[in-house]
Amino acid sequence: MSKKHKKNKDEHHDDQQATLSAPVLVADHTDAAHGDLGRAQDNEFNQLVDHNYLSEQEFSQVAETLQRNLATSISLYLKFKKFHWDIRGRMFRDLHLAYDEMAEEVFASIDVLAERLVMLGGSPVAAPVDIDRFTTIRVPTETVRDAREQLSQLVHDHTLLTRSLRDDSKRADEADDPATADIYNGLLHTHDEHRWMLQAILDDDRLN
Repeated sequence: MSKKHKKNKDEHHDDQQATLSAPVLVADHTDAAHGDLGRAQDNEFNQLVDHNYLSEQEFSQVAETLQRNLATSISLYLKFKKFHWDIRGRMFRDLHLAYDEMAEEVFASIDVLAERLVMLGGSPVAAPVDIDRFTTIRVPTETVRDAREQLSQLVHDHTLLTRSLRDDSKRADEADDPATADIYNGLLHTHDEHRWMLQAILDDDRLN
């Protein structure tokens, strides 16, 4: 190979390397006004993704009810389990089993509420101190053996809970969040049935 030919080949190779290593530039045909519009659309898109089409105000309104109902459901589950363990007397077997069945139904709602909150961009409560801050149901620290006392507390809890769920369902509808409203309507049916059953047992003559 002649020196001249080798030189031309080396120069061609260097040109190829330079082309491959050079940064690729793409012409920007977006003017300033279009750029502002694009940024506004990006912000709107991010808001929709974060809050599932809810505005900041709507999200805040719905998130508060979800946190409260989540914490309350956790507390109610623990209360059912405590009474399930504490119960004594002639109604032991009936209530021991009934409390456990109701506890499992409440337990199923915990994940539903928490995941709905996550879908909307929220962070579900989990630490005991946070649950205690949001819940509307008190779990007794003392041992409660008496069936009538247990049932009276649970009927009272469910009466307040069903009342708040009706209000929360309306608030979710007002925030244009039918998915959360549907969750509350389902929970309302469950807790209304629990209240009815607990009241029927409380009225049973065998408790006297």
